[in-house]
Amino acid sequence: MLKVTDLKVNYGGIEAVKGITFEVPEKSIVTLIGANGAGKSTTLRTIAGLVKAGSGTIEYLGENITGKTPEALVSRGITMVPEGRKIFPDLTVCENLKIGAYLRKDKLDDDIERVYSLFPRLKERSWQLGGTLSGGEQQMLAVGRALMSRPRLMMMDEPSLGLAPLVVRDIFDMIREVNRQGITILLIEQNANMALQMADVGYVMETGRITLSGPGKELLKNEAVKAAYLGA
Repeated sequence: MLKVTDLKVNYGGIEAVKGITFEVPEKSIVTLIGANGAGKSTTLRTIAGLVKAGSGTIEYLGENITGKTPEALVSRGITMVPEGRKIFPDLTVCENLKIGAYLRKDKLDDDIERVYSLFPRLKERSWQLGGTLSGGEQQMLAVGRALMSRPRLMMMDEPSLGLAPLVVRDIFDMIREVNRQGITILLIEQNANMALQMADVGYVMETGRITLSGPGKELLKNEAVKAAYLGA
């Protein structure tokens, strides 16, 4: 579904991403793991059209989308759940969801009900302001908002960041369920253990380069990965 080839990205004179190549098969879960500053978020933001690529190509369903605007990418079925959730705190849950469908001209009722069936807690709080939700509920809202654009590829940047362990498990169950509904997931996650357990394919990024790749469960057994990211 997604093919990134020799992607390089510069940030203020610093080469943050140094010629990485990877693929995301359709309907899979693919994760990028690595230390802070490895270039993971920059990679996602570049794919999403928020950061300009220095060189290299990004292909989606066979089309070169390098340099396309975020709006153009959303209209093609690519959406992103940003780090820190970035919901609108002064809008209700329902209003936040509707903003996720800002490019659509059709009725939204069925999609809102679909989100509520996936996240019953959001339905209970549909007229509550986003800023009054718990961290886990805000993450559900951020995912629900992304679903409103009817994506085929959803990119998620650190969805479990700052959440309690019990809530983290709920978030990963949610990611699995979204994937079961046929949506491809590209995931950045600081909880490498849980991300690799869930991922079909994992890539390890270090200082702007991909240094390891393979099936998620195989990377869990890799001694270098264990030492660097799993506390073993």
